[in-house]
Amino acid sequence: MAVNADPNGTSPAADRRDAVRFVRLSGGFWRERTATVAWVLTAGLAVAVILRIGVDVGVNRWNRWFFDALERHDAMSASMAAAAFLVLIAALAAVGVAIVRLRETLQVRWREWWTARLVDGWLSRQHFSHLVGSRGAIDNPEYRISDDVRMATEPLVDFAIGLFTAALSAATFVSILWSVGGSLTLGSGADAITIPAFMVLGAIAYASVVSCLIPIVGRRLAGAAEARNESEARLRAELIRLRENADSIALSAGHGHARARIAGTYRRLVVDWLALVRQHGHVTWVMNSNTALVPVVPLLIAAPKYLQGALTLGEVMQLASAFVQVQLAIGWLVDNYWRLAEWQASARRVFELADALEGDDEPGGIGFGPGPDGLVRVDGLRLTDPRGRVLVDHADLVVAQGERILIGGEPGVGKSVFGRALAGLWLWGSGTVSMPQGARLAFLPPWPFLPQGTLAHAVLYPDDPSDSVGEEAVERALVRCGLAHLVPRLAEVARWDRVLSAGECYRLGLVRLVLQQPAVVVMDGFAGAIDPATQDLLADILAIELAAATVIMVGPAGRLSSLATRTLVLLAGRNGVQLVETTQAVAPSLAPVIGAPMKAPRARALQP
Repeated sequence: MAVNADPNGTSPAADRRDAVRFVRLSGGFWRERTATVAWVLTAGLAVAVILRIGVDVGVNRWNRWFFDALERHDAMSASMAAAAFLVLIAALAAVGVAIVRLRETLQVRWREWWTARLVDGWLSRQHFSHLVGSRGAIDNPEYRISDDVRMATEPLVDFAIGLFTAALSAATFVSILWSVGGSLTLGSGADAITIPAFMVLGAIAYASVVSCLIPIVGRRLAGAAEARNESEARLRAELIRLRENADSIALSAGHGHARARIAGTYRRLVVDWLALVRQHGHVTWVMNSNTALVPVVPLLIAAPKYLQGALTLGEVMQLASAFVQVQLAIGWLVDNYWRLAEWQASARRVFELADALEGDDEPGGIGFGPGPDGLVRVDGLRLTDPRGRVLVDHADLVVAQGERILIGGEPGVGKSVFGRALAGLWLWGSGTVSMPQGARLAFLPPWPFLPQGTLAHAVLYPDDPSDSVGEEAVERALVRCGLAHLVPRLAEVARWDRVLSAGECYRLGLVRLVLQQPAVVVMDGFAGAIDPATQDLLADILAIELAAATVIMVGPAGRLSSLATRTLVLLAGRNGVQLVETTQAVAPSLAPVIGAPMKAPRARALQP
């Protein structure tokens, strides 16, 4: 019979599958190049835990020694026991320090491995660009990498240590309960009842009751924890979006809308938090009751045999200490159930992201790679959005080396998507895009990305400054692009996207073109983002420094339209959006959007 998941949680079978799956995915930390570090830390932790159990056994025996001395009024023995206790405390502290350092080092290294794995997957195959918004999209991948990885790895190390400690403690201290407690005889004569290993049975019975209550009381805790984590991620995403678009929101007086969105997101977070609080409250009933009862229950169980004179006070205290240790071992689930629930929620989000990043299925079917003939080729290109809606039905294109082409079209016809597909940034659809073998491709967007760091690093991005051109070449390129005033600031560190004006940021993109000398340049939506003087500068650079480069201009080209050797248009017709080639004549309605002179329409379909 199938087990249905709880509406506010998950089925036990699904919980087990999630746990096993995460552990399996995590096993690479102990198999790959990090295996030596992983196994040394793991073995060290195991040894430290065993030593900790040995010290706990010493403390247990000390209880018997000390309280027997008190019962006998033996001052000498009690004094020796007090001195020995100092040694035990020192040993306990030393082992505790070793466990803490080894545990936290293992947690850091394991998280480092997971983070590197996810970041590599996120940055490979342009996942960071197309992951969000696709079918089966992963929400807030940055939160999953930064926070969920931490919350999925750190507790699991604690759980492994706790489980190993619990198993050793149970085996060790159950034997003490058995050997010291012995059997209990109630009544006398023919009515006498003997209970063998009564302290062991009492410990197991008590732990079983408490351990069975926790899964029942906290069955909805995992679902509540996962909902809370997702709400936290949504709030962080809203705040990041507000920060990244602060100027646009302020200029459009959209602070009221932003406040309302953040308030609504936070209200959802409060609801999810309070649901988690309620579940914590239910579990706390059992946990706090258990904390109060554990020290008292063994004394009550051992009291009849002590009153019979069959146990000394020291033995009673030794049994009580062993009983507590057994409860800590068997009842390990009691103290960690809510953390297990939170871990499971984070672990599920981590392996969902890992599946999305490392799955065999690509988000789209467009082939992008080098071609054999040194030409830019587009063959049978069909572009869709992430949900399958067709944007461009068909496009074929061949661009010779050094050719300059202009691709225009009405607003909303798919020009930007087509430009991104040419740059290998759009993966949804079918067909192939080929670039010359070994050629460097430069994509010049309206707003070039400027990383934080020195200005020289921003200029040379994405190249490594240490492996790139010399400082004199950088200075000449800045002067060439009208940015001579920035030469003295090359070593300065700043958020250059905030320090420089929009025009200066764009001109830094032109500096990169001069320095990188790409073989193919794709420009998208540039004319509307730059002033006429910058357009003239760009035209001059394309004509002189990049005279041999293949240039594809997408969208209105303004003053650069005169550089085009061919003009193509994305036209929406009966058969959908098609790429067609024009002569120097274009339809009057399309002239403004491709920057060409208005003449009578004369278009033909571009042949493959």
